[in-house]
Amino acid sequence: MAQLWGGRFTKETDQLVYNFNASISFDRKFYREDIEGSMAHVRMLEATGILTEQERDEILAGLEGILADVESGELEITAEYEDIHSFVEANLIDRIGDTGKKLHTGRSRNDQVALDMKLYTRKEIDNLKALVRELLFVLHNRMKEHLDTFMPGFTHLQKAQPITLAHHFGAYMEMFKRDYDRLCDIYERMNYCPLGSGALAGTTYPLDRNMTAQLLGFKGPTLNSMDSVSDRDYVIELLSALSTIMMHLSRFSEEIIIWNSNEYRFVELDDAYSTGSSIMPQKKNPDIAELVRGKTGRVYGALMQMLTAMKGIPLAYNKDMQEDKELTFDAIDTVKGCLALFTGMIRTMTVNKSVMEQSAKNGFTNATDAADYLVNHGVPFRDAHGIVGQLVLYCLEKGISLDDMTLEEYKQISPVFEQDIYDAIRLETCVEKRETIGAPGRTAMEQVIALNEAYLAKLP
Repeated sequence: MAQLWGGRFTKETDQLVYNFNASISFDRKFYREDIEGSMAHVRMLEATGILTEQERDEILAGLEGILADVESGELEITAEYEDIHSFVEANLIDRIGDTGKKLHTGRSRNDQVALDMKLYTRKEIDNLKALVRELLFVLHNRMKEHLDTFMPGFTHLQKAQPITLAHHFGAYMEMFKRDYDRLCDIYERMNYCPLGSGALAGTTYPLDRNMTAQLLGFKGPTLNSMDSVSDRDYVIELLSALSTIMMHLSRFSEEIIIWNSNEYRFVELDDAYSTGSSIMPQKKNPDIAELVRGKTGRVYGALMQMLTAMKGIPLAYNKDMQEDKELTFDAIDTVKGCLALFTGMIRTMTVNKSVMEQSAKNGFTNATDAADYLVNHGVPFRDAHGIVGQLVLYCLEKGISLDDMTLEEYKQISPVFEQDIYDAIRLETCVEKRETIGAPGRTAMEQVIALNEAYLAKLP
């Protein structure tokens, strides 16, 4: 059992205890981050006179060799080692001898693992940002395609007012813009280097923590050694942001599932993002959307696990914090997969424009505009609301829409109605006259699309 401690102990750790304590099965993901952190640490140790140039060069060459051999598959990370740190250090000593034992000078596994987790999380935030960015571009392009695709807007899953599909997509565009910005915020807030904090109280060696931070691309060193080794706020923030992304994906997936149903037929999913039934040959199932919806709880679970693990931990490091990794890794991988697949599904989805428009016409989505028509002709709104309620009831009894009523039928309910009522309740009119910023009218939507163009152009 390769481990970095043992002088204090007089007998071997029980194998079950060792296995329970070990983290190599999951922190092997950190091999690159651990080696990169060690390289920066060694360069700093030489710059401050703690190591000689020759010692630095020997250690760097050994670390580079380990990294190359791991990535080529020549060197395997096995359960023989307690964690990724002991794997790297033990292999370094095997390769370069006693000089390798100086690698750990001026640091602890506590600040080392804090660094590895930050480096890994920071890298994954960049990967997540790229995936959200791709989804934003797809939504933006689909918005531009569907400025004139009329559909019902819903409240309580009941048809409410007419909108366009561009406007509906635009709502999710805003959600995912906020998600992107949240990831940027987390990156900025977490981007300080904990290396050099030691176990909890720093070190007596004359470390240059600013140099280490700079070498690793951080804005600077963390300012409290106890907080440095026990901080996992950035993990909680990331899991919260990932949960919000999944919540948005799940809401959108729910709508795609409904729209794809035989009853709605608003959209048809591409064959590449659907599956069939083993027994019912007519079926085309929205499995990707359903799995995204289902995996949302998995990511929520990681957030709750992390909050619960951290809630009772006194300063500074405690072994509970080892639980920050597995579920975080899983949550990141889950969200990355969901974003990639969901983006492809939206990009290839076929929209049935005529079905959407007919659904809006058949759902009395223009009832509010009929009431506005009366108000504009001098009828108090409360009275107008009641009159249009009578119109709707009449149409329901006759099995027709407001557009199908004759002028004579309109006048039987209110003499205020004239021929221009038909233009007032046309879907195009209902949508286009809503021109305040944020509304579905073309003028307003074109302003929003221009703002989104500018936003997307600034994304790295």
